[in-house]
Amino acid sequence: MGDDTPRLRLHHRVLRTLGITLAVLLVLGVLAGGLGVWTVMRSFPQTSGALKVPGLDSAVTVVRDSAGVPQITARTADDLFRAQGYVHAQDRFWEMDFRRHVTAGRLSELFGASQVPTDTFIRTLGWRRVAEQEVKLLDPTSLRYYQDYADGVNAYLAAHSGAELSLEYAVLGIQNPGYHPEKWTPADSVAWLKAMAWDLRSNLEDEIDRALLATKLKPEQVAELHPGYAYDQHPAITALGGGSPGTVTPDAAPAGSTASASGSATADDDATAALAAAVPADAYRDRLQQVAASLDALPQLMGPAGDDIGSNSWVVSGAHTATGKPLLANDPHLGSVMPSVWYQVGLHCATVGPKCPFDVAGFSFSGLPGVIIGHNSRIAWGFTNLGPDVADLFVEKVTGDSYEYDGKQEPLTIRHETITVAGGPNVRITVRSTRHGPLVTDLSDGYAAIAKDQAGRLGVPAQQFQLSLEWTALTPGPTANAIFEFDTAHDWASFRAAAASFQVPSQNLLYADVDGNIGYQAPGLIPVRASGDGTVPVPGWTSQYGWVGTIPYDELPNVLNPPSGYIVTANNAAVGPAFPAMITKDWDHGYRANQIEVRLKKLLDTGTKLTSKDMSAIQADTYDANAAALVPILRAVGANADPTSGAARAAALLRGWDYHDDADSAAAAYFAVFWKNLLADAFARKLPDSAPPTGGDRWFAVVDALAKQPDSAWWADSKLGTSDRDEMFAYAADQAWKEAQSRLGGDAKTWRWDSLHTLELTNASFGSSGVAPIEWLFNRGPYPVGGGSSIVDATGWDASVGYQVDRVPSMRMVVDLADFDRSTWINLTGASGHAFDPHYADQAPLWATGKTRPWPFSPKAVKAAADQTLTLTP
Repeated sequence: MGDDTPRLRLHHRVLRTLGITLAVLLVLGVLAGGLGVWTVMRSFPQTSGALKVPGLDSAVTVVRDSAGVPQITARTADDLFRAQGYVHAQDRFWEMDFRRHVTAGRLSELFGASQVPTDTFIRTLGWRRVAEQEVKLLDPTSLRYYQDYADGVNAYLAAHSGAELSLEYAVLGIQNPGYHPEKWTPADSVAWLKAMAWDLRSNLEDEIDRALLATKLKPEQVAELHPGYAYDQHPAITALGGGSPGTVTPDAAPAGSTASASGSATADDDATAALAAAVPADAYRDRLQQVAASLDALPQLMGPAGDDIGSNSWVVSGAHTATGKPLLANDPHLGSVMPSVWYQVGLHCATVGPKCPFDVAGFSFSGLPGVIIGHNSRIAWGFTNLGPDVADLFVEKVTGDSYEYDGKQEPLTIRHETITVAGGPNVRITVRSTRHGPLVTDLSDGYAAIAKDQAGRLGVPAQQFQLSLEWTALTPGPTANAIFEFDTAHDWASFRAAAASFQVPSQNLLYADVDGNIGYQAPGLIPVRASGDGTVPVPGWTSQYGWVGTIPYDELPNVLNPPSGYIVTANNAAVGPAFPAMITKDWDHGYRANQIEVRLKKLLDTGTKLTSKDMSAIQADTYDANAAALVPILRAVGANADPTSGAARAAALLRGWDYHDDADSAAAAYFAVFWKNLLADAFARKLPDSAPPTGGDRWFAVVDALAKQPDSAWWADSKLGTSDRDEMFAYAADQAWKEAQSRLGGDAKTWRWDSLHTLELTNASFGSSGVAPIEWLFNRGPYPVGGGSSIVDATGWDASVGYQVDRVPSMRMVVDLADFDRSTWINLTGASGHAFDPHYADQAPLWATGKTRPWPFSPKAVKAAADQTLTLTP
């Protein structure tokens, strides 16, 4: 990744002031042994024998398998979560500490003045303030569990400090020797949900992209580059709203939506169209570019935002499986970070009952109690991002400390916060908000510039014109309760009750149970707009465009036991075009969903009864729908080209290719280079620099549609000498052949896709420091991989940057409801967050080749897989 992936960095390099000489000396110490090795290994946790943990009521057993994955068994629920907090801290405390500083807007306390812009943004949105309010909304039992978890973390902190906690503290100590972690609190845990919501937020980047494009293009051209969902070509998750070939057909649609919900589906009205109207590029482009850069620099703890943030999940009923019970698969697509965002764990009550109801295993987040995705003894569930439009920019008329609303002046809500800065003076900031949300134009020149431009459009004095951000995650809600409700749900009714509490971020929830039921539920707070469609900023000085409520939970799409016997969710449209409420205009375009359904149907049409191996094989599918659409054109162009040209050579190389982006495929390597060049030659030259074509599902749809228009103006470029599609394809093919030879060598027979397409696991805090010895300590890789963007094996890459992987299936799991011990799972990295620990990256080679590990669940299986056993005693 390195310098080619700025979106994985914090606002500035966190070690800007760290002397390279000191860094090199530290690394030399590690390499030389002695003190260096002791510094590295002193943080490795004790994982066998016995340890005293103050606060426990009775002994707790922690059994780890050969991958270091813990299964925790306790007599009481309180001890179970105390132990989970302790074990998370053993393996991942630096990650937890770093995350809570991000979510609280306190990175400057760790890394100094370079992080003040990031902290200012987070403080302005008020993630921590909302988390503290949500702690107050916790039901008494959930609050007790969060406090139990915090007590476990703090028990570990009481006995460890500095480099005993993690190697990162030794490195941090060079720059900030006075730092000591404070005690963990429930709010530290709950605040992580805000980071989840931000990274999965909605179409904010699409809004800005449309605005950037409008500075240079005509409205019809912008529409061509942001096409709607092709319901005639791609499936919807449910058939609600009609117009879809989707496989799920519920017995009945939900009750009719409210009038306001119906109003939210209104097409662009005159005012919205006016806001989106083109203006002179010189007056608008640079300002929008600043906005894009501001968003680009924000911390993204789960990886960069973009088209490849999503997930696959599907469930098959017992009617189609070898065991007669359901199978459920899930692989969330997130940023490639080190360590993985997920932490595998089992949480078991020694005797399951009302007082201790947990017997669950799956993927947790370090810093948060419970299991987020997985299964218990009765049900299994998976998540994919629903992707609703839950964030809007409002144009505000601001005068001094007041703003206009429905013809009256209302006072801004104002608060002051102080940012503590390591090695420098404190910084005091002022946060101002309207009824819609915080004024983001107080944050940066970028947002201020957008506001000034919007003022010019609407005839408002620029000095009075600002933007506020309304976002569902800034409204306190009960999501933090939902985790425990999922973990203890035992049937469809209790699962749906848990889903009702999971408000932010909105997810597609897939379900299966041991009784043979399968289901789908879309939960979440999804706003209803008085008018407009959320695709562009709207006036905030009138109630005509505001949010007027949310779609009622019972009206959100859901289905139980569809006739097809399976349900596929891959961020594609959840409903048809006639659904009475607007969820979003920016669905994933459905290429992954198509291929998953194709694979399932091929197996089922032959009478095959599916096994967990079949599910894993589908997760590893590398079929490239984009190549299938474009390569026939490329072959035809090459057939008529000079035999010595790159186009002709490409046609020969691509002849007989099955369109799979396999790791060892020469054709896949060339097509990726062609795709990158085609986007650059046909589109990037005509677009704002800050709105480049990145590839992925939207650009698949764009180019597929335009390829059917050989004479489209997009293919013409006088500087390149092209006038139509075939000439542009020939030009890009020639350029791609030259690039491929330069990168991969002169003999095309030796080309491999994984020579270009590699994954470097980059530490979220120190991995992009810019200091090579420090990066060597914490990063791992590169790992050569197959797959690609908008492919089921979703190793996403940014075609405007290079071929390296920046978004991945962050974990993979297949749950077998007939026998949970036959389930499988894999994590991106490993259980440990300690560099050089044996389990820091031990799962990565398996993950990179599509392999999974056994997932023991029953006491017998856990015992059989035991590699180390630790007893925590009071």
